[in-house]
Amino acid sequence: MTPADSLRLILLSSLWGMSFIFMRVAVPEFGPVPLILVRMGVGALLMVPLLLGPTYLRLAWENLGRLTLLGLVNHVLPFSLLALATTRLEAGFTSLINATTPLFTALLGALFFATPVRRRQYLGLALAFLGVYVLSADRLDFALGGDGWFILAVLGATFCYGIAGNYSKTRLSHLPVRVLAAGSCAMSAVVLLIPGLWLWPEAAISWQGWANGLGLAVFSTTLGFLLFFGLIASAGATATSTVTFLVPVSALLWGYVLLGETLSLQIVAGMAITLTGTAITTGVWRRPRTAAVGRREPRRLD
Repeated sequence: MTPADSLRLILLSSLWGMSFIFMRVAVPEFGPVPLILVRMGVGALLMVPLLLGPTYLRLAWENLGRLTLLGLVNHVLPFSLLALATTRLEAGFTSLINATTPLFTALLGALFFATPVRRRQYLGLALAFLGVYVLSADRLDFALGGDGWFILAVLGATFCYGIAGNYSKTRLSHLPVRVLAAGSCAMSAVVLLIPGLWLWPEAAISWQGWANGLGLAVFSTTLGFLLFFGLIASAGATATSTVTFLVPVSALLWGYVLLGETLSLQIVAGMAITLTGTAITTGVWRRPRTAAVGRREPRRLD
């Protein structure tokens, strides 16, 4: 990874970490579904120009149903669940639970997509879920007013990401990444249009709410996606996947600085265990000899 790629990786983790801050501030005024409509609608308007050109438009049209399904499981459902969770959970805490996405990707890949799970990955899975337990054991209260259901909402979002990751790898790997990004974003906006307008709040939204909603759409979604796919093209998927470990750190720091959220010993310990398990599961933490074998060629943007 070049120094420029490293800087882009840090910027990407910062933008995606900020998404939890944007949601935490904006969702009380918008509501979860309307906020995600703004996120995907503005994102679609900014990314659809990437499809200009007969080849990209033809590919998007031919794969319209698959892109709609991808948008549903990779954007609409998980983003709405995360927005719901941030009505109760701290931004940094939510981002840490969200870091379990690679675990569900590995498990669902083994169960339904014939992706083998190596022995060392079982250790990683066990460690990561132990970390989630350390983080949330004292908050798994499912009574009225408890945090349990909101924690399950975050896990539901990571489950959706796991489906989306395996689905795009096995069914949509032939498409250019710009078609995947812009096409799935546009179809997500279409799916969200009616429910988002139906649930639109009656009270006027403040300038702070709009600023955070638009920040979520422009910076964490549009710019974030462009940085993400650019990194995949230049640095490769394995190097780019390390953003999984930087986003929670970014969200925790942003939450501490901007929202006054606390950094307890429990959160630090849970983060360390969860991210260690995730690193083992994804193969980021492994012996140099096996790491060289698993290296792949980067994927092109076009």
